[in-house]
Amino acid sequence: MAFYHEFYADVTFVDCCAVLFYGLPLDFSMSGYLTILPAIFLILSIWLNPRVLRVIERFYFYVIALVLSLVFVGDMALYGNWGFRLDTTPLFYLRTPQDAMASANWWTIVGGVFALVLLTAFFVYLFERLLIRHTYTPVKKRLIMSFCLLLLSACLFLPIRGGFSVATMNTGQVYFSSNMRLNHAAINPFFSFLESVTQEKDFDKQYRFLTKEQAAIEFKKMIEVSSDSVPQLVKKTHPNVVVIVLESFSYQLVTDFANVAPNLNKIASEGLFFTNFYANSFRTDRGLVSILSGYPAQPKTSIMKFPHKTGHLPSFPKVLKEHGYQLNYYYGGDADFTNMRSYLRGCGFDNIVCDKNFPLRQRLSKWGAHDDVLFEYIQNEFDNKLQSEPFLKVIQTSSSHEPFDVPMHKFEDLYLNSVAFVDSCLGKFVTHLQQSPYWDNTLVLLVPDHAMRYPYNIDNFAVARYHIPVVLTGGALTKRGKIETYASQVDLAATLLAQLDLPHNNFMFSKNIFNPSNPQFGWFTCPNFFGLITPTDTVVYDCDANQVVVGDAHRNSETIVKGKAFLQTLYDDLQQR
Repeated sequence: MAFYHEFYADVTFVDCCAVLFYGLPLDFSMSGYLTILPAIFLILSIWLNPRVLRVIERFYFYVIALVLSLVFVGDMALYGNWGFRLDTTPLFYLRTPQDAMASANWWTIVGGVFALVLLTAFFVYLFERLLIRHTYTPVKKRLIMSFCLLLLSACLFLPIRGGFSVATMNTGQVYFSSNMRLNHAAINPFFSFLESVTQEKDFDKQYRFLTKEQAAIEFKKMIEVSSDSVPQLVKKTHPNVVVIVLESFSYQLVTDFANVAPNLNKIASEGLFFTNFYANSFRTDRGLVSILSGYPAQPKTSIMKFPHKTGHLPSFPKVLKEHGYQLNYYYGGDADFTNMRSYLRGCGFDNIVCDKNFPLRQRLSKWGAHDDVLFEYIQNEFDNKLQSEPFLKVIQTSSSHEPFDVPMHKFEDLYLNSVAFVDSCLGKFVTHLQQSPYWDNTLVLLVPDHAMRYPYNIDNFAVARYHIPVVLTGGALTKRGKIETYASQVDLAATLLAQLDLPHNNFMFSKNIFNPSNPQFGWFTCPNFFGLITPTDTVVYDCDANQVVVGDAHRNSETIVKGKAFLQTLYDDLQQR
């Protein structure tokens, strides 16, 4: 709370005391876990050589000092960007450390290392002074003492489990306030991390809100409805398709900051602009799966972590490939980051252009090649190589990702400046494509991977946090204007395939946006909660606290049930993949 004092500027001293008090159960539980091995050491000291035990004991406490420091420093560094306490998400990104560190400025890294060393040294000092035994007193009645210590060690069960009640200890038990920032402050990050580790399996046992029958009934109300009146908005049956995934583009870029992205706004005015469209999550790996596979993001995990599961996902690129499309994927960064390559291969992409395809002199971004270099590479392909039609080209931008370091200075705000740079690259590319012989038979989709937490103090629970600008354009499009249907990234797969007159029955979570008979809703998730937005209701539900944090719980009860059914069905399906 002191580190993020701007988030807690309005809290009182009583609030601070409440955070400490309500957070104690998780602190006790974590202390119980960490005391198990020292308790065993103490019992063994009665029977074994104390010198050996002292070495083992000291090693254990030093390791715990380092781990505690890593968890607490990492948690503090990430909370400002992510808005939730530490879970296993960073481990997924740290599989490729150079890419994980690309988001951070050098002073952040230096400050983090300094804090890590300082905190570790502080913990070691405390352990040496208070916990590490320097002498072991010989015990005559070993059996009696061993029994007593074993009995006391067994009592660690109480803080670990949180008492004798049916419910075991979980992060939701410390939620005490309607101010979610206070609840977050009460969470022990080490406990949050370990809880997340245990939730990487048995997905069909998580988010159990309804009976299986009830969930199936409610979910059926949300899926696609057959209709004969779906408009056809594409000139030809099999046009070329270009999908441009815009890194961290928020809906504010067509409202409050339209001057930052003039090209995006111009393209939107000339094509089909979706005004009530929502990203499914807050990270690229989850957004890509939502876009390409029509598969919803999960609150506390990413299916991209599990290549054996992503291999069983449907994807609209795979369907296009089966119908004669040539597939290409372009990204200026590392295609191995977050298991992206294995997922893209499963989607049918044989040709993946990434950072390794660019010379070192062009990899000037922390992520690899800047977007101007990436778009120029694709433009040269159009100019110098005859494209086999029909084709699908997916272009993933990266320059508007943290740390927002781009070769242009137009705005003081780093995020807005990076967006302006990407927008300039986008404008040049679309203009170039319009002048090519492929334009008249090409459909272009602009869709962000997720929105940006901008303004920076926006809460994760805010619906505006997930509102994104989505545009469909191209010479193959027959209609222009605004589409006000409520939808999200998962709906793109079914919508595109339906317009191309291709099957999309395997996309159980994706619905055709242009089908007037379909239920309208946007869906998003973030650690601990889900959001469901319809033309009449807006609900954000915190699954840990078991309460509605946005919306009226009584008036929107039916929407809440549908959201629970959707999430429960998603996790049932995730288990089976």
